[in-house]
Amino acid sequence: MHNVATATFGSGCFWCTEAIFLSLKGVLSVMPGYAGGKVDNPTYEQVSSGTTGHVEVAQIKFDPSVISYEQLVEVFFGSHNPTTLNRQGNDVGEQYRSVIFFHDDAKKHVAEKVKSKLEADKTFDAPIVTTIEPLKNFYPAEDYHRNYYANNPDQPYCQAVISPKLAKFRQHYKSLLKG
Repeated sequence: MHNVATATFGSGCFWCTEAIFLSLKGVLSVMPGYAGGKVDNPTYEQVSSGTTGHVEVAQIKFDPSVISYEQLVEVFFGSHNPTTLNRQGNDVGEQYRSVIFFHDDAKKHVAEKVKSKLEADKTFDAPIVTTIEPLKNFYPAEDYHRNYYANNPDQPYCQAVISPKLAKFRQHYKSLLKG
């Protein structure tokens, strides 16, 4: 039996985030969903409207004996642009903001440490706008969002946005990939 821990990240479209994290060793599952808003059990349409305060997130179940939370946070920062406010590529709005929702104080500390190191190292050309917030709520997305990239690889968005992002990610994080 695995020791299971949980991480919740918002880094733009959850289809991209899910595809990236599912490819990592030690990741047991990724659930796309919504967090951080003020509406109970929101729908994709409600969240997409930008009026609920929710963020598209990926909730990751992982085995910390295989991959650490710190490594997941590093992948999070390395797999999207954490310097653009309320935007990832063509996805614009509060629902696409860069955010780490922490589950406990230890995870908050790790997230803050990684963010501070990236800022000190001037890893990015602009200031990091990622927020680090306590997870207050998480609502799983509708079934059709789960394994979206794997189930829809020929869909235009997957071809134009996710496939190139995944290829770039795989080059940079080879040592952490499954199989």
